[in-house]
Amino acid sequence: MNRSLSSRLVVGLMAIGAAVVALPVRAESKIGIVDFQRLGVESPQGKAALESMRAEFAPRERTLQAQGQALKAKEDKLQKDGATMTEEQRQRAEKELRDGMREFERARGELQEDETARRNEEMSRLQRTLLEEVRTYAKAQNYDLVLAGEAVLYATQANDITPAVLSALQARGATAPAAATKPAPAAPTPAPAKPQSH
Repeated sequence: MNRSLSSRLVVGLMAIGAAVVALPVRAESKIGIVDFQRLGVESPQGKAALESMRAEFAPRERTLQAQGQALKAKEDKLQKDGATMTEEQRQRAEKELRDGMREFERARGELQEDETARRNEEMSRLQRTLLEEVRTYAKAQNYDLVLAGEAVLYATQANDITPAVLSALQARGATAPAAATKPAPAAPTPAPAKPQSH
């Protein structure tokens, strides 16, 4: 009876072993990590977006700076000459200064609002361009999963596809953000990533 039990146990264990051996071996997933902040800063598309915003708002910033300097000069003059002014002159100078300060603060607030709205618009457009480039690269290189570097606690340098995606963005040049608002024709397949030795 004991021999029969042990025979069945051995046969059962052999069957389990055969079943485990027969299971298909799953290939390792190909995972990439990308640093979106670096892509935004170093890509020609990111640089073009930043330069476009600077050029757009520079004249207003210069005007505001000149307005601030003029107000400072008026304030200094009032402080210096206030004691020798008549009451009426002093009140008129104080009123001009207050009105100028209100106008300055209003203009500064409008500029900040406009810059914020424009920055959000540009960053949204740039983000779409970067995401599309990462997807194109990942598909072409058969990646199963690509993670944003900000969410990854640890990864080897070999998983970092940022340099390869950055190269693809540089090859496309600074025209991509404007074209990102409408679907583009099929893009050429990027060159395979060079293995990194880190």
